Amino acid sequence: MERRLIVRSVLSIGTSHPWNVAGIGRDIVVGAEFEVRVLTVIAAVSAQDERGVRALHVLPAAALRAQFDALATAEIAAVRVGALGSAENVTCVGAFLRSIAPVPAVLDPVFAASAGGALADEAAIAKLREDAATLGNVVLTPNLDEAAALLGRARIARGDLEDAARTLRARGVLAVLLKGGHLAGDPVDVLASGDGVEAFSSPRIGAEMPGTGCTLAMALACELARGRALRDAVIAARAYVRTKMTAMTRGKASA
Repeated sequence: MERRLIVRSVLSIGTSHPWNVAGIGRDIVVGAEFEVRVLTVIAAVSAQDERGVRALHVLPAAALRAQFDALATAEIAAVRVGALGSAENVTCVGAFLRSIAPVPAVLDPVFAASAGGALADEAAIAKLREDAATLGNVVLTPNLDEAAALLGRARIARGDLEDAARTLRARGVLAVLLKGGHLAGDPVDVLASGDGVEAFSSPRIGAEMPGTGCTLAMALACELARGRALRDAVIAARAYVRTKMTAMTRGKASA
């Protein structure tokens, strides 16, 4: 009997990037490597390069709702949410995530580009804090600056990681993966879930890869779409990112 190939769909919601090293374009690249079908809903169009955000055009929430309506018949196995651009768009995406629960949604609260430049204003950050970042089917994946903004803290130090992850998770989300890649020394990521709090530490790789956070979030969404348990999905997604960064290091060494 011929075996039928099952292709699962991951919905990427976020902002475009001309170089596709981050945002929706990066999600499509990662999804192809995981052999999932990537569906997209664009919240904003950006002009970015190595110097940061040159321009940002945020789409109205009505445009997001129309895109969601166009996907009404799609069988979505997981969602990856990135930069949304406005409070109205955060509200719109929050309503959509509620409507598809318990489908898991990896929410990467992108507030700024890694090279500099805002991708969200204070109203959008506040709305995400009180709405989308409290939903029971959300896996929240903030970096240190994003977690500090969500918690109203000036900064999060290495000794604060577990408390910060636990506090964010207590607001109602399924889980929090707090990314500590910007820490001095070896990076540590902390996962807070219904099973408790666990830290994952790895030796630092001597390479900087644009869009690391987007890559990790999309890899995690792809692993969840495949049916992996949360902890296993986190481990696999982290390994995927480290493989990509190691390849970059080797490429630079041989250049």
